[in-house]
Amino acid sequence: MSYLEPLAYPEPRYHGAEGEVNAVFRPADAPPDLSSPGGSTHYLATNESTGGEFGLYKVELAARSAGAKPHFHRAMSESFYVLSGELELYNGERWVTGRAGDFLYVPVGGLHGFKNATDEPMTMLMLFSPGAPREEYFERVAEMSQRGGEELKRFRHRHDSYFLEDFEPGPGGGGAA
Repeated sequence: MSYLEPLAYPEPRYHGAEGEVNAVFRPADAPPDLSSPGGSTHYLATNESTGGEFGLYKVELAARSAGAKPHFHRAMSESFYVLSGELELYNGERWVTGRAGDFLYVPVGGLHGFKNATDEPMTMLMLFSPGAPREEYFERVAEMSQRGGEELKRFRHRHDSYFLEDFEPGPGGGGAA
């Protein structure tokens, strides 16, 4: 079979002849890497483990978890795939309800947010592309949110997270991450 038009694949980055044994397996029953009263996060594929290609995280949010208020990223896209339960997703214009199997892609610079507004837990996959060192953000955001003000704003910006409330008038914009 012949094809009329060439496809635009990225340039090869692997130049070996026979491939390598380098896959990484993570069993489904692996414990979360981060747990809190609001939920847990599994570091499935980090910036470090993918060489910066992407970051993939399984996030379990408890009932009525605040999630993240509207914000954007300057260096990475973010995608959400709902595995179970319901998740309120802000698509830049309005809040929509995501259910199992629903997907939201947010290009670089796109406004977005999320929260679990139900009385039931939910689970989702979050994908960042290209990868970024998000683990420190996940691990310290609750602590930094309690500090608030300029310290919270600097922490967010260090992690490519620009919350709309940080641009509102008033001392530090306030609010949770």
